[in-house]
Amino acid sequence: MKTKLSKYLFSASILLTSFVVAAEQAPRPNILLVLTDDQGYADVGFSQYASKDIQTPNLDALANSGVTFDSAYVAHPFCGPSRAALMTGRYPHKIGSQFNLPVNGSDTGIDTNEEFISKSLQKAGYFTGAIGKWHLGEQPQYHPNVRGFDEFYGFLGGGHKFFPADYQPRYEHVKSQGVKFINDYITPLVHNDVEVRETEYLTDAFSREAVNFITKAADDKSQPFFLYLAYNAPHVPLEAKEEDLARFKHIKDKKRRTYAAMVYAVDRGIREIVKTLKDTGQYDNTFIVFLSDNGGKVEFGGVNKPLREGKGSAREGGHRVPMMMHWPAKLKPGKRYPHPVSSLDFYPTFMALAGAKIPEDKTLDGKDIWSHIEQGSSARKGESLYVLRHRKAAHDVSVRRDQWKAVRTKVTGKWQLFNIELDIAEKNDLAKQHPEILQDLVNDIAHWSWSNVPPKWFHQHWEGDQWRKDNMPKFGETFTVD
Repeated sequence: MKTKLSKYLFSASILLTSFVVAAEQAPRPNILLVLTDDQGYADVGFSQYASKDIQTPNLDALANSGVTFDSAYVAHPFCGPSRAALMTGRYPHKIGSQFNLPVNGSDTGIDTNEEFISKSLQKAGYFTGAIGKWHLGEQPQYHPNVRGFDEFYGFLGGGHKFFPADYQPRYEHVKSQGVKFINDYITPLVHNDVEVRETEYLTDAFSREAVNFITKAADDKSQPFFLYLAYNAPHVPLEAKEEDLARFKHIKDKKRRTYAAMVYAVDRGIREIVKTLKDTGQYDNTFIVFLSDNGGKVEFGGVNKPLREGKGSAREGGHRVPMMMHWPAKLKPGKRYPHPVSSLDFYPTFMALAGAKIPEDKTLDGKDIWSHIEQGSSARKGESLYVLRHRKAAHDVSVRRDQWKAVRTKVTGKWQLFNIELDIAEKNDLAKQHPEILQDLVNDIAHWSWSNVPPKWFHQHWEGDQWRKDNMPKFGETFTVD
């Protein structure tokens, strides 16, 4: 018996060792994270509620041969806090980044003690690049090159004009007047820490630089890449190329027509990026993730229907976003994933796929969702996702757990409850039918909120003054159910 057992254990040991060696030798994926700016839930062709007037054939092709997410959320309905969450894996409220950074130049940024996903992947041997919009700090200590990116090409502020022939003369004029804090939208782009004179429409420039980065990464097959491609389209100002506008001349509303052309320009860039991945032999083992940083801004052409409201809101239209994943080597085509996921999940998921170790002192608010995506199971059954947007003397706040969503906005002034799986448009308030469920969800987010830290900055100075004047955050009032 002992002899048979010893042989069995020895064989099992060899088998286990072979699995470990095979896992160690398996090529780690390239990771391409594409983020658009203020793109609506319905403003991609692959959305189950796709708008009929938006064309995104290249994104659709990736989505149709990968996984589409119907309940993908970001951690905040505004640009800066959403990006901070994505990079740190933390709710912005836990690190003081609940507001966009101060306008027109700031000397602050995301706490340098918070290690970005880029730094963790860089330590793990990835070649890292950031292209496009940064919005996480403009001073040297907050620069992308310091936060884990080997290469950076883009702008550091919260937004930018799209045509160099327009913004460059304006910048030169203001600079000649001795102005120090210049509007973000007209500042020069930078390549790492060197100012550059761009000549192309910005969306095309960022796609071009992504192609250049991917081509450069292909030269070293032993080092996988992580590319964070953050387009500033279709964020305002609404500016598009004439040839793109011509494709949408059937759209009568000028804002919507320009917005559609801006989205199409992003899709054109995706076509060139995919072609480059194929030409360099990197396509099959590149894990591509696409999403928007928050909901579309409805007054500037975005469509989130059937979701309610848009950018800035705790309603679904503010923080539920279009999202897809594509990886030929691992993902089966044509899948839809209906369960809630969050951009907070990227950090732990990317690290797991990279075979990298999360820093021991690193706190994360998301989770590794990869096995659930493969299996089609919920990654957070019985667990909640939170959204909290501060308003004057009040908050817009929501919590989603499984099929339930509790939400309170400044407009309603009271808590409401929705079965969000059956009522995606938040029309049928079930608070009176299920008071215990509502109270439980409110208690949940109340407990979550007590470990939030005060904002470290405000987008506008008056917001800080108002915050102090109103004795914010007033969580006691917020989490009382009438």
